[in-house]
Amino acid sequence: MEAKFRWVAITAVAPVAWGTTYFVTHRFLPADHAIWGAVIRALPAGLLLLLVRRRLPRGSWWWRSLVLGSLNMGAFFALVYLAAQLLPTSIASTIMATSPVMMMLLAWAALAERPRVAHLAGAGLGILGVFLMLATGPAAVSPAGVLASVAAMTMSSLGYVLAKKWSAGIDVFSLTAWQLVAGAAVLLPVAVAVEGAPPALDGPALAAFGYVSIVATAVAFAAWFTGLRHLSAATVGLVGLLNPITGVLLGTVIAGEVLTARQVGGIALVFTGILLGQPVTARLFAAVRRPRGPQPALTGACR
Repeated sequence: MEAKFRWVAITAVAPVAWGTTYFVTHRFLPADHAIWGAVIRALPAGLLLLLVRRRLPRGSWWWRSLVLGSLNMGAFFALVYLAAQLLPTSIASTIMATSPVMMMLLAWAALAERPRVAHLAGAGLGILGVFLMLATGPAAVSPAGVLASVAAMTMSSLGYVLAKKWSAGIDVFSLTAWQLVAGAAVLLPVAVAVEGAPPALDGPALAAFGYVSIVATAVAFAAWFTGLRHLSAATVGLVGLLNPITGVLLGTVIAGEVLTARQVGGIALVFTGILLGQPVTARLFAAVRRPRGPQPALTGACR
């Protein structure tokens, strides 16, 4: 159980790091270069991990890297970047919060990982909690932004499940590096064709891309795929709900915002949902539900 807790803690690094990207994207990165933004995020991170591991794909991993890189990195980064520019954070995050359910269903079909009732209940509480945390009343909703967010959620959920299915025997750094480089390679010609030359970046933008690429991409995805290797897809998906919590708490620290009672309740619901999907909770439920045999009769004096 201690080992399981360690893998959960490592996995949590990813959504916490990702939770900061909405703020960084809105504050520092150019709004009209979504595809170039994805390339600049993925390529340096992938090359950095390749330098660390120095291992190239072999055999089927050339096309697998291309598929996973497109689903998890290339198209996903561009769609998330676009959604962050077109949608209020509340709507984008609530849509992405449905990803644990999608991962559970896909893992059930592809990996025979049948979700437990606790997992499904946790996902429901998590989605409700995210909505309560971030709902700010009626807001203009961009249909293109909603479509981008739903597509990003669906594609990444499929990509994560496929990565878990295919990754036996491949170290996590290589697995992550190949996907990042492949995703950037797929997007690079599209970025040139659609957006032209790469955007001019000032000092703050370069620093922001450095943070997003190294911390929120190279480190975060290595942690995420480590979790997928050692935990069920349902458990990992629920840990991902730390993403919107990080965004809300970051707003209170940086912008001096005060949490409302509704937001506190939403955070509590999300944490409850995450805990429902953890191995230790499953053990506790199993212990409570386990039938107990007949107790032997007491004889002699009690001590």
